[in-house]
Amino acid sequence: MKVEIWSDVVCPFCYLGKKKFENALAQFEYKDQVEVIWHSFQLDPNSHYQPGITIADYLVEHKGYDAEDLKEMNSELKERGTSVGLVFNLEKALPANTFDAHRIIHLAALNGLQNEAEERLFKAYFTEGKNIEDKATLETLAAEIGLPASDVVNLLNGDQFTDEVKKDIHDSKSLGIKGVPFFLIDEKFSVSGAQESNYFLRALTKAWVEEV
Repeated sequence: MKVEIWSDVVCPFCYLGKKKFENALAQFEYKDQVEVIWHSFQLDPNSHYQPGITIADYLVEHKGYDAEDLKEMNSELKERGTSVGLVFNLEKALPANTFDAHRIIHLAALNGLQNEAEERLFKAYFTEGKNIEDKATLETLAAEIGLPASDVVNLLNGDQFTDEVKKDIHDSKSLGIKGVPFFLIDEKFSVSGAQESNYFLRALTKAWVEEV
């Protein structure tokens, strides 16, 4: 069975959804027969790192968010993260364009490390406050999960996997995906958002029963 996930590594609900899905998958009887494929999505293709600007500053100045509302949202996200073992330090998060990060994830897929790449990038952004648009930072994170350094340098200095990222984004539009995370199970069943683990487990079970 195949599960495809459209996600962006600066999306807090994608991080939550990943964890909740993994908790469900761990309980699924046929988990060893499930292939998980991550697809690229960009919440804000126009976002870029700006020295001295946090994501809160960016959202207030460029997206019209209210500063107090953001504090409340961040507090809620921190609590939701804690409930599933994730640490959200959103006050540290930095605006970043994620296109190169998605290219790294495609490279990781070739090396059987796609899930590790997703996890490391999520943690770098939400917990550690790293600039995941920075090439040197991406090289370090890629090395930590075991990607060959020369492959990463060549990727970041060229256009490898550019078409693949664009295709993922195009496919998301074709499927009518307007928000992430979005889970597509065996191209038949879809789950949108960071649902609870028992919801994911029911979806996996239903898809499996219909498949067999």
